[in-house]
Amino acid sequence: MRRGEEWALAPRDRGPIKKLARDYVDSHRRPSEYYMYVLVVLLIALLSRNATLNTYVSPLVLVLIAVVAVDSYLLRRSLHKLAAERFPNESTRGMTTYAVMRGLQIRRFRMPAPRLKPGDKF
Repeated sequence: MRRGEEWALAPRDRGPIKKLARDYVDSHRRPSEYYMYVLVVLLIALLSRNATLNTYVSPLVLVLIAVVAVDSYLLRRSLHKLAAERFPNESTRGMTTYAVMRGLQIRRFRMPAPRLKPGDKF
């Protein structure tokens, strides 16, 4: 499953549309890819007892959510355009959620493992 063979994939990961979404997300660096790293830093800052620091953390969390929302919209738009070009008669149901969730994961923990490195053509 780590190598991404079709027979070993879970049903949610199978199909040409999901493969396209995986490859697209894995071949691009996106701001939402760093979401988990920033979230850990903000959580540590939030747990600190420094009142001045805590006044800046809450707006930063809202900015982080806004960045992820905008990035998800742009990812959806570009993936739907690409899917319409490559697979005109395929259903794209579930592709956006799948791609956004994959994009939010830390790259080394993605399952199935990324086949492409950032910047690779697919």
